[in-house]
Amino acid sequence: MDTPDPGRTAQLELIIGARLRTRRRQLGLSQSDLADRLGVSFQQVQKYERGANRVAASTLLTAAQALNTSIAWLVGEEVSGREDDDDVFRALARPGALEILQAFNAIPDPRTRLALLALAREMAVG
Repeated sequence: MDTPDPGRTAQLELIIGARLRTRRRQLGLSQSDLADRLGVSFQQVQKYERGANRVAASTLLTAAQALNTSIAWLVGEEVSGREDDDDVFRALARPGALEILQAFNAIPDPRTRLALLALAREMAVG
């Protein structure tokens, strides 16, 4: 029997955590809301989202149901045609990232969006 690769296992926990957080925030749920649905504390949800704790299979199933998604999506197994999805979800899982994206998408004027993008790029460099 092969032993699991600890690096791959840790990477999977990070992927699951990032996807949990992203989907929870897309639905407008707080960590406490999700915790109630999972029957755990909000601190446990924080640990799941950071990838600090492993998510049991039964909890993963409950989470998928609570978040209106599939287990395959939560573990990054649903084919989307993009190899860099994990990087995108990790980026979106950062505090404020989803809100920035939502605000950006709500800006009706394309020139204003371009100006904001230019400002963000400038801030990232310096």
